[in-house]
Amino acid sequence: MDLATLLGMVGAIGVVLAAIMTGGSPLVFVNVPSILIVLGGTVLVVMIKFSMKQFFGAFGVAARAFTFKLESPEELIEQIVSLANIARKESMLALEEQEVENETLQQGIQMLVDGNDHGVIRTVLTKDLQQTIDRHTWGAKVFTATGDVAPAMGMIGTLIGLVQMLSAMDDPKAIGPAMAVALLTTLYGAMLANMVALPIADKLTLRKADVGRIKAMCIDGVLAIQEGQNPRIIESMLKTYLEPKKRKEADAAEAEAA
Repeated sequence: MDLATLLGMVGAIGVVLAAIMTGGSPLVFVNVPSILIVLGGTVLVVMIKFSMKQFFGAFGVAARAFTFKLESPEELIEQIVSLANIARKESMLALEEQEVENETLQQGIQMLVDGNDHGVIRTVLTKDLQQTIDRHTWGAKVFTATGDVAPAMGMIGTLIGLVQMLSAMDDPKAIGPAMAVALLTTLYGAMLANMVALPIADKLTLRKADVGRIKAMCIDGVLAIQEGQNPRIIESMLKTYLEPKKRKEADAAEAEAA
């Protein structure tokens, strides 16, 4: 579970709800026509922009923004180096007995055990990487579009409410409900865009970079193992994926262990 995503979203919504509840009756902020205009209108307009598969697929990808736990690059490097040592001292077949949790690394190791060609392994794993990046990219685009459309639908609702209000100036009882639609649609649109859609879009963009880096590490590691490179060389190569600070910490820890 990604606590940053969960705490941030729940906290932001909680702050707004607290302000609403302390300022009077919260029921005045509930307006069904406004909800229909913003929520329903936003969903339908965003669907125009994308295919059904891309639209509904974005929600599956977004769920990973809450449940995704990034693997430790340092631990992954350590595991790849360990597998490289086993393959060098014993054989590729010995790798079949090793437990590997990372799906990309597991797939690559299985292809090594099966004796696949270097080019085949690179092609298959690279396509898997590209497919993952594409899913996150389209997911981010769907939520970015939602963030763009929601305030616009709020403005449309505001205009509708103003027209209704101005057309009923001779009826004081109709002014209040029409004004509520005018103001609440703007509020709903701003909340949907800035507290839900755009943050999720940014998180998916961040996850795309994180997942892409982890998968690229696995691909380089698997191909290096197949080439029979020295485990120390493999470790040095994979450390280039780490941030400079973490790279220095890893080097210091290795020096102390030696």
